[in-house]
Amino acid sequence: MTFTGKILLVDDEVHIRKFVSLILKQLGRPVIIEASNGEDALVIYQAEKPDFVLLDVNMPRMDGIETLRKLKELDSGCRVIMLTSLANRETVERALELGALNYIRKDTPKEEIAQSLAECIKPTSDTV
Repeated sequence: MTFTGKILLVDDEVHIRKFVSLILKQLGRPVIIEASNGEDALVIYQAEKPDFVLLDVNMPRMDGIETLRKLKELDSGCRVIMLTSLANRETVERALELGALNYIRKDTPKEEIAQSLAECIKPTSDTV
């Protein structure tokens, strides 16, 4: 599979964005757009219309759960994958209730993160 779509990567930590970008590049040649908080993510989403959003939960200014809720208000078809260090049951359930496709922990081994991301983006890889 070679994914060539557009992905909005939202995380307040630069090193995490770089790490996840490297994993995404293993899946093909995606266009990766970055945001460091939820407020910026909303503006960028509207301007860029990415195929997927990878969204951290714990961020300044607007957390990932609120960002997910607002993204879904803007575009109910928005495809969001939560990528976070938080894994309490309530947060996971809330994200999935709001329409997140998946919930991936940042401390998951790199190969497993790549596999999970590939599974999430595979259905649209032929149309992107």
